[in-house]
This record gives sequence, structure tokens and C-alpha cells, in this order.
Amino acid sequence: MRVRVDRDLAVPVGDGVRLLADHYAPVGVQGAPVILIRSPYGRRGLFGWVYGRGFARRGFQVLIQSCRGGFGSGGSLDPLGDERDDGLATVAWMREQSWYGGSFAMFGPSYLGYTQWAIAAEAGQELKAMATQITASQFRDAAYVGGAFALESALSWTTLTDGLSRRFGGTAPLIAPRLTRKAVLSGRPVAEMDLVTAGRPLRFYQDLIDHHAEPADWWDRRDFSPRVGEVSAAVTMLGGWYDVFLPWQLKDYVAMRAAGRQPYLTIGPWYHVDARHGRPSMRESLAWFRAHLLGDDSGLRADPVRLYVTGAGEWRDYPDWPVPGMSPERWHLHDGFGLGLAEPKLSEPDSFRYHPGHPTPVIGGPVLLADSRPRDQRRLEARRDVLVYSSPALESDVEMIGPVSAEIFVRSSRPYLDVVVRVCDVHPDGRSFNVCEGVRRLTPSPESGDVRKVEVDLWPIGHRFGRDHRIRVHVAAGAYPTIARNPGTGDPLGNGGPMVTNDVEVFHSPEHPSAVVLPRCAPPV
Repeated sequence: MRVRVDRDLAVPVGDGVRLLADHYAPVGVQGAPVILIRSPYGRRGLFGWVYGRGFARRGFQVLIQSCRGGFGSGGSLDPLGDERDDGLATVAWMREQSWYGGSFAMFGPSYLGYTQWAIAAEAGQELKAMATQITASQFRDAAYVGGAFALESALSWTTLTDGLSRRFGGTAPLIAPRLTRKAVLSGRPVAEMDLVTAGRPLRFYQDLIDHHAEPADWWDRRDFSPRVGEVSAAVTMLGGWYDVFLPWQLKDYVAMRAAGRQPYLTIGPWYHVDARHGRPSMRESLAWFRAHLLGDDSGLRADPVRLYVTGAGEWRDYPDWPVPGMSPERWHLHDGFGLGLAEPKLSEPDSFRYHPGHPTPVIGGPVLLADSRPRDQRRLEARRDVLVYSSPALESDVEMIGPVSAEIFVRSSRPYLDVVVRVCDVHPDGRSFNVCEGVRRLTPSPESGDVRKVEVDLWPIGHRFGRDHRIRVHVAAGAYPTIARNPGTGDPLGNGGPMVTNDVEVFHSPEHPSAVVLPRCAPPV
């Protein structure tokens, strides 16, 4: 099907600002449904070819718009801050165009998915469908994961968007991760790391730092999770087990289910910038749009949830998430660095010393602009500031599909502490691969100085631990540079003040039964 393209359409969105958009239309098709895509990364090149022409060749109109402050659009980029108002103004403008046929959908991954959620509850009944990938309705909890600061992801993204606005901006996706790595190894305070990557303060990066301690007010107009249940459009979600936004994407799914909706959900063995999820994203989105805009549901699968089970190498279909038959199972930390289902016996705590000047590093794990697939953890496990608890070799395959959490009882010499928990799959040859992780940042409480129960949310999993493998749990106080180091003083994030050591004890006794809660599922027959 031939495609006609009208470029640089000026869309007024308020305050005299005009945003530029490109309109793709299948030749000879009148009033076709529109797919709206709003992007801070430009609207030409790959976006135009794959999304614009790709959908238009299949009978849809496509409107790809550059968000405020970039790629020809007016105003200044205030990431996340203007997407609701600008998006709703764009929908109002679109309805007035002669080519608009009365219904539309929205599409896009990551930030492009966030722009969908920003207007989804208010876009009206003409919004029939949404296809969102590796995204969520709010990015606050990903920026301050567990109350800590997601340093590497925040710095790399702000460096990327700054680089895109400069000459030779097309190289920014390659350069931003390298500059970020240089900055986090520079020894500079957190608040000065953007000077290393960009040569100047980056507004959004500084905003994230400034609002770390009290995020609520600043994030109110940037958080659309309270309205997810109000969205009447049909929603399909695609995510990855190693994606930075997965936990909050699944919260959006659960919120829609609680409101009586039936979204679709696909989770594959992908990370955020993984090119492998591009093809299934387009394939599933096309089937979704044909079903909900054109009335052709022949491309939809029978079950709404499709998961790739890592370790098994299998795709599975389920009627819901969490999957039916899942049972939370407590794997307790044991004396002698063991891990098992039995209740712990009376024992002394294990201990380590955390020094923020030499922070516990991280190997792999979900970050925004890097390959986040599992990696061998043995080098990390050899460190004295990481406690390692391992189960006996498994007598049969064990499948875990669902949310993961931990309850760790700790006592520390300083009330300011990060508790990092990681679950690994240990192969018979000794290789230890991370499966999921999480962190919780502690501040003074009435129990400070005594034993505290720390509840940690880890990334969800869909994984088979094979026969003769072992399940392993790490407990540490740092994961640098995924999260910023905790100086142990309570000083505001990024001020470059003093750092103090923290002596940490981890308990595993009948009175203080530290455990990781894993989602046990029966293997398929």
C-alpha cells in the first residue's frame, strides 16, 4: 500500500508553543483510524520508517510528533512535566483535521509509552486502544528505586537527551553510556556528575536530585498511576524481565485488572534497549490495533498473558498475572550461609562492613542504557562486603513465576543504610547468574540501633531453577553505580559531604527469620 507523508505540521499546544508532527496516510483510504505517537527522540529516521510507514502500509494513519523542546518543536524540554497538557492539546487539534476519521490509538515504548499514560484517562471515548512497551504510568519509583537514587539510569538518560539536542546528536545513544561510566568512576559528588557527561548542569538530573528526599509534590503532575484504572481504552503491554520499568508496568496491569479491564501482557527475556523486542512489539501492536480499531480479532491469542520462562527457554500463556496456582514460598537464610525452606535455628548474626568510599559494586542488573542480561556473579561474591547464602543442590526443577520480596533483619552502626538483596541461579559448574534484585534505603526510625525488619521488593521473575542447580541470595549495602552510594550520614543526595563506614549485622534466627519470598509454581505437565 502506498503512503503519503505530510511533514512539519505545526500543532499549537498553548503559550504560543507549536509542536511539529509528520502525518502518514495510506493512499486511497479515507478516514482510517489514527495512531498517535509522541516522541522526545525525533520523528524521522527509524521512527518514521518503522512506525510511520510500517503502520500506514497496513491501513492506518499515523501522526508522529516531536515533544516540546526538540527536533523542531518549540518550547523547552521539561521531561515528564508537559506531556499531559501537550498531549491533550494535540488530540484536540487532531480532531479538527479533515483527515481525522473519529477514532485513534496510541503506540510507543519507554518515554513514548509514558506520553500515552499521561493523557489516557482524559483522551475520551475516541481513544480505542493503546500499545505500550517497556514503560509505566510513572517513572518516580524507577528513579528512586526502593528510596535510593537510580544513579546510572538517571545520569545516562539525561546525558542522552542532552546529546540528542547537539550537533551529531545521532551518536548520543552510543556516547551517553560511556560518558556515564566515566562520570560514576570520577569520584565527583553525585550533583556534579552531569558536569562530567555534559559539561554543564542538566536541569532534569538536578531536579531528580533536589526532589529525592521529598518527591511527592514535584512528582504529582508527573505521576499518572492513580488514574490507570480509569482508562477505558484497550491496553496491551510488553515488557522484559530485565527492564528497569518492569515492576511498575506490572502494577499498571494489576490496577487495570482491579478496575475490571482486561489488558494483554507479554514479558520476554529482554532489557530496556534490547533490539530483540522490536519485532514482537510491532507484531503484537498491529494485531491489537486491527482488533480494536478495525474489528478484526483474528490475530489475538486466546490467553491475555504470555511469559517467557528463563532457565526453561519456553514461552507460556496464562489467563492472568500473578499466574494462577502461584504460591509464595519462604526461603530462609540459615547459619553457615545456607538457604532453605526450614525455619532457621538459634544462631549468631553474620556481619560485614560497608565503606561508601569504596562502594560495593554491581555486576549486571536492570539499568536503562546497557545490556542488563544476567551475568556471572562469582567475582562479586568473593567480596567481604557481600553475604552469600546458598541452598543445597535442587533434587528437581523448581519454577518461580511472580513477584519476589525479602524480609531481612539487620542491625547497623549507622541508621542510614541501603539493604540490597539479589537472587541468583547457581549452575552445577559453579557459575552464579543474577535472576533478580532489589534495594531498600533506611533512615532513622524508633528501632534504629536495634534490630530492624527490612522489607525489600525485588524484580518479578519467571524462571526455572534446574535440577542440580542451587538458589543463592546476596545481602549487601551497595550496588554502585546502579544506585548512588549511601554516605551513612543522612546528608542530602549529591552534596559531596563526608562518608562513614557502616558495620552491618544480618540475623537468621527464630526471633529474626530473614527470608526471601519466592513465587513457587508447579511445572507444566
